[in-house]
Amino acid sequence: MMVGEIRDLETAEIAVQSSLTGHLVLSTLHTNSAVGAVTRLRDMGVEPFLLSSTLLGVLAQRLVRLLCKECKQPYTVNDVDCERFALDAANPPTFYKAEGCKHCNFQGYSGRTGIYELVNVDDNLRNMIHDGTSEHEIERYARQQSPGIRYDGLRRVLAGDTSVEEVLRVTKED
Repeated sequence: MMVGEIRDLETAEIAVQSSLTGHLVLSTLHTNSAVGAVTRLRDMGVEPFLLSSTLLGVLAQRLVRLLCKECKQPYTVNDVDCERFALDAANPPTFYKAEGCKHCNFQGYSGRTGIYELVNVDDNLRNMIHDGTSEHEIERYARQQSPGIRYDGLRRVLAGDTSVEEVLRVTKED
């Protein structure tokens, strides 16, 4: 069952009740992270015990601009970015930056692609949600299970698809 977007308690309750009756429910929710969806639903008034018994997973996505294949420029990663992304500074990888040419209308980018983060709601996370654990603690646990959206962006940077600046722009941490 697809629920367009959960914007209020009434819609959230419909989604939860549908899930409780055995339906797989897919929906959208505007948050800054996958874990932020749990907090947003709790803030709307969905009881933690209902969330913990109905939530299977949360997928966060962002669109990043693709570097223009005609003009992207390689450079060796500096120490700051090596530290930021836990890369080996002794053997830094090559990243690419936007340059701009007639093919990309002098923007340096052409097209977009998605970067993603999937948080699987396992039994430990289910208990944390049920117990009202803070978003910070849930986020810390989720990062032990999967690296997060910024690191999916890093995968695209390492592949030469986008720039580190673009990934940092769309994954600003509040």
